[in-house]
Amino acid sequence: MEIKRIFDILPHYVSSFKPKEDVLAAKENGSWVKYSIKEYIEIVDNISYGFLAMGVQKGDRIAQISPNRAEWNFIDMAILQVGAIHVPIYPTISESDYIYILSHAEVKYVFVSGMELLRKIKHILPEIPSIKDIFTYKDHHELRHLTELTDLGRANADKDKLEAIKAQITGNDVATLIYTSGTTGNPKGVMLTHSNIISNFIAVAYIPPFGEEAKAISYLPLCHVYERMLNYLYQYLGISVYYAENLGTITDNMKDVQPNILSTVPRLLEKIYDRLFAAGHKLKGVKRWIYFWALHLALRYELDGQNGWFYELKRKIYDKLVYVKWREALGGKLEIMVSGGAALQPRLARLFWAAGIYVIEGYGLTETSPVISVGDLSRNGMKFGTVGRPLTVVTVKIAEDGEILCKGPCVMKGYYREEQMTKEAIDHEGWFHTGDIGVIEPEGQLRITGRKKELFKTSFGKYVSPQLIEDKFKESLFIDQLIVVGENQKFAAALIVPDFTFLRAWCEVKEVEYTTNSEMIKLPRILKRIKQEVDKFNAFFGETEKIKKYFLMDAEWAFESGEITPTLKLKRKFITRKYGDLIAKLFDNSK
Repeated sequence: MEIKRIFDILPHYVSSFKPKEDVLAAKENGSWVKYSIKEYIEIVDNISYGFLAMGVQKGDRIAQISPNRAEWNFIDMAILQVGAIHVPIYPTISESDYIYILSHAEVKYVFVSGMELLRKIKHILPEIPSIKDIFTYKDHHELRHLTELTDLGRANADKDKLEAIKAQITGNDVATLIYTSGTTGNPKGVMLTHSNIISNFIAVAYIPPFGEEAKAISYLPLCHVYERMLNYLYQYLGISVYYAENLGTITDNMKDVQPNILSTVPRLLEKIYDRLFAAGHKLKGVKRWIYFWALHLALRYELDGQNGWFYELKRKIYDKLVYVKWREALGGKLEIMVSGGAALQPRLARLFWAAGIYVIEGYGLTETSPVISVGDLSRNGMKFGTVGRPLTVVTVKIAEDGEILCKGPCVMKGYYREEQMTKEAIDHEGWFHTGDIGVIEPEGQLRITGRKKELFKTSFGKYVSPQLIEDKFKESLFIDQLIVVGENQKFAAALIVPDFTFLRAWCEVKEVEYTTNSEMIKLPRILKRIKQEVDKFNAFFGETEKIKKYFLMDAEWAFESGEITPTLKLKRKFITRKYGDLIAKLFDNSK
């Protein structure tokens, strides 16, 4: 059947795929709780009936604050079936952002997973008069439970009324209001229609080389459009979706589930690499030599056998000795990892491709539902360092100033209650201005080279793209994060966060006693080794782009400490304020 509204996925599933018990699954109290499509639809319909009994109207905003769970889908589909608008909110945002989003969207009902999240927002609820009630699906203590809503729906089931309401919902209706985390100012409410999101998941549906027999594991937040779109894609293709408990348990969950596909961000791939590196150093003698020969061979991988037959022969040998064990550690059946949200270091992509796991990188924004371009397994579908070719339904062009512009059915309806912002983002010809700078490769792939607003000019009038430099430097195994600064200064400088996991493993190999992060970054031997890395990567840049001075930070940057957004992007203005004194010292006497 044709998918015109997101909730059409449910009858499509029934008509297209064989019955199975694990359409959705999540781990609860140590066991996987699974749902068939019949159970899924029954729960969704009962919640929809409950909404109607409470008087929910088309266009009402209903918020959900929750980690990934099967219930997230039940609430989502039920909201959409009654024509309301789903406002998913990160469980980890600040109190001020909660107040802004719930007030700005004039949310009527809120769903939280349990008491832990309730405690974060309970005291601010009186400030938001639009909220009528709040539900949970985990704890009963102070809130109405989801079962109360399903019981209400069951007691007031009216199939004809629900079908009549569904029939009035069109693809052009707003399905969701997603507030972008942003790096400055208040979050912006992105209005995405049913058609926006449907066009996106159908456009990428050709990529997975498997169907209803496959399993996906999900750990990225469903409140982010990237994971949400893929969540719909899995269901559209009949792929079972298993929700990991959390990032800390992801590898154990993967061994349980044995997934075929995983969506991720580069951060997880970097952590996996660090573990592989550390595991190699625990080996002794010949086994250790073989392991690191295999590792270094993988880091030199080229697509389509470009390294020649002898390289491929060695790769087959190492596959039987080493790479197969890497795959087993990730469940044994993983074929595809889709990476997004931040730039992927080419060395990581090479490593996994060499080991028989295809890491494909995508690019997009919340405003584009989200994918604009993505790699695939076809000829020229992949090129390391690029984000693949634009989707067939998306038109991309590069403006005179290098900005990436796009048109297509995935482009948002606009920013909620922000008409001027919408006009600034989508010009009179319908081109959406991404704010990113890039180029199109001869074979058609898109390469991202920076953010337009992040370009800065040195005191010599030379433009510097900090993201381009940062992405290159993060290829170093010793560097976890860095921010390049130098607006109106004579040179570029940086704050560098070492990869402390890798640094600890390196110290173990070099027989250097590891004490604390702050002590290690002052150790002359480590300072000398980091300088070697800085010199190595400076060689890729012109004189005005080289990092002339830098400070090493003694702690990782995290969302909780404010330096990065929930989608792992640098909060540049926050960082420059928080570490303003350090940055000022970098440029003392430089003018």
